[in-house]
Amino acid sequence: MKPAQKSQAGVSRRAAARRSRIVRWVIGLSAVAIVGYGLSQMSNIAYNDQDLAVVDFSDLTSREKKTALEAANAARCTCGCGMTLAQCVATDSTCPVREGNIGRVKTMVQQAKGT
Repeated sequence: MKPAQKSQAGVSRRAAARRSRIVRWVIGLSAVAIVGYGLSQMSNIAYNDQDLAVVDFSDLTSREKKTALEAANAARCTCGCGMTLAQCVATDSTCPVREGNIGRVKTMVQQAKGT
Protein backbone atom coordinates (compact mmCIF):
# COMPACT_ATOMS: atom_id res chain seq x y z
CA MET A 1 0.00 0.00 0.00
CA LYS A 2 1.32 3.45 -0.88
CA PRO A 3 1.84 6.03 1.90
CA ALA A 4 -0.98 8.21 0.55
CA GLN A 5 -3.34 5.24 0.62
CA LYS A 6 -2.27 4.39 4.18
CA SER A 7 -3.01 7.89 5.44
CA GLN A 8 -6.34 7.90 3.58
CA ALA A 9 -7.26 4.57 5.18
CA GLY A 10 -6.29 5.90 8.62
CA VAL A 11 -8.45 8.99 8.13
CA SER A 12 -11.33 6.80 7.03
CA ARG A 13 -11.01 4.54 10.09
CA ARG A 14 -10.84 7.50 12.46
CA ALA A 15 -13.91 9.06 10.85
CA ALA A 16 -15.79 5.75 11.09
CA ALA A 17 -14.79 5.38 14.75
CA ARG A 18 -15.93 8.96 15.45
CA ARG A 19 -19.30 8.31 13.77
CA SER A 20 -19.67 5.11 15.73
CA ARG A 21 -19.05 6.95 19.02
CA ILE A 22 -21.54 9.66 18.08
CA VAL A 23 -24.18 7.06 17.20
CA ARG A 24 -23.60 5.28 20.52
CA TRP A 25 -23.95 8.56 22.43
CA VAL A 26 -27.15 9.45 20.56
CA ILE A 27 -28.62 6.01 21.28
CA GLY A 28 -27.58 6.22 24.94
CA LEU A 29 -29.03 9.71 25.40
CA SER A 30 -32.23 8.65 23.63
CA ALA A 31 -32.61 5.71 25.99
CA VAL A 32 -32.10 7.97 29.01
CA ALA A 33 -34.66 10.43 27.62
CA ILE A 34 -37.21 7.68 27.04
CA VAL A 35 -36.78 6.32 30.56
CA GLY A 36 -37.01 9.85 31.99
CA TYR A 37 -40.18 10.54 30.04
CA GLY A 38 -41.71 7.26 31.17
CA LEU A 39 -40.94 8.01 34.80
CA SER A 40 -42.38 11.51 34.48
CA GLN A 41 -45.63 10.08 33.19
CA MET A 42 -46.01 7.70 36.10
CA SER A 43 -48.06 9.08 38.92
CA ASN A 44 -49.28 8.28 42.37
CA ILE A 45 -52.84 7.68 41.24
CA ALA A 46 -54.02 4.27 42.34
CA TYR A 47 -57.70 5.27 42.29
CA ASN A 48 -58.83 7.42 39.37
CA ASP A 49 -61.92 9.50 38.65
CA GLN A 50 -63.92 6.45 37.53
CA ASP A 51 -63.18 4.76 40.87
CA LEU A 52 -64.38 7.90 42.66
CA ALA A 53 -67.64 8.16 40.70
CA VAL A 54 -69.42 9.87 43.63
CA VAL A 55 -67.28 12.97 42.95
CA ASP A 56 -67.65 15.05 39.78
CA PHE A 57 -64.32 15.68 38.05
CA SER A 58 -65.86 16.80 34.73
CA ASP A 59 -65.14 20.54 35.15
CA LEU A 60 -61.41 19.98 35.58
CA THR A 61 -58.68 20.05 32.97
CA SER A 62 -56.50 16.95 32.80
CA ARG A 63 -53.78 18.68 34.84
CA GLU A 64 -56.28 19.83 37.49
CA LYS A 65 -57.79 16.33 37.62
CA LYS A 66 -54.35 14.82 38.12
CA THR A 67 -53.64 17.31 40.93
CA ALA A 68 -56.92 16.48 42.71
CA LEU A 69 -56.47 12.73 42.27
CA GLU A 70 -52.89 12.80 43.53
CA ALA A 71 -54.07 14.70 46.61
CA ALA A 72 -56.91 12.24 47.24
CA ASN A 73 -54.57 9.28 46.77
CA ALA A 74 -52.01 10.79 49.17
CA ALA A 75 -54.35 11.86 51.98
CA ARG A 76 -55.36 9.34 54.66
CA CYS A 77 -58.78 8.34 55.89
CA THR A 78 -59.34 9.59 59.43
CA CYS A 79 -61.15 6.52 60.78
CA GLY A 80 -57.88 4.71 61.47
CA CYS A 81 -58.27 2.06 58.76
CA GLY A 82 -54.93 2.98 57.19
CA MET A 83 -56.41 3.48 53.72
CA THR A 84 -55.91 6.51 51.55
CA LEU A 85 -58.82 8.87 51.15
CA ALA A 86 -59.40 7.79 47.56
CA GLN A 87 -59.16 4.10 48.46
CA CYS A 88 -61.68 4.49 51.26
CA VAL A 89 -64.19 6.38 49.09
CA ALA A 90 -63.76 3.93 46.21
CA THR A 91 -63.86 0.65 48.15
CA ASP A 92 -65.35 1.01 51.65
CA SER A 93 -69.03 1.94 51.64
CA THR A 94 -69.23 1.01 55.35
CA CYS A 95 -66.63 3.54 56.56
CA PRO A 96 -68.14 5.64 59.36
CA VAL A 97 -66.55 8.82 57.95
CA ARG A 98 -67.15 8.08 54.26
CA GLU A 99 -69.45 11.07 53.71
CA GLY A 100 -66.84 13.35 55.24
CA ASN A 101 -64.20 11.75 53.03
CA ILE A 102 -66.33 12.40 49.96
CA GLY A 103 -66.59 16.01 51.08
CA ARG A 104 -62.81 16.19 51.47
CA VAL A 105 -62.31 14.86 47.94
CA LYS A 106 -64.82 17.41 46.61
CA THR A 107 -62.85 20.13 48.39
CA MET A 108 -59.68 18.85 46.71
CA VAL A 109 -61.46 19.10 43.36
CA GLN A 110 -62.44 22.70 44.10
CA GLN A 111 -58.89 23.55 45.20
CA ALA A 112 -57.47 21.97 42.03
CA LYS A 113 -59.72 24.23 39.92
CA GLY A 114 -57.91 27.25 41.25
CA THR A 115 -54.42 26.02 40.34
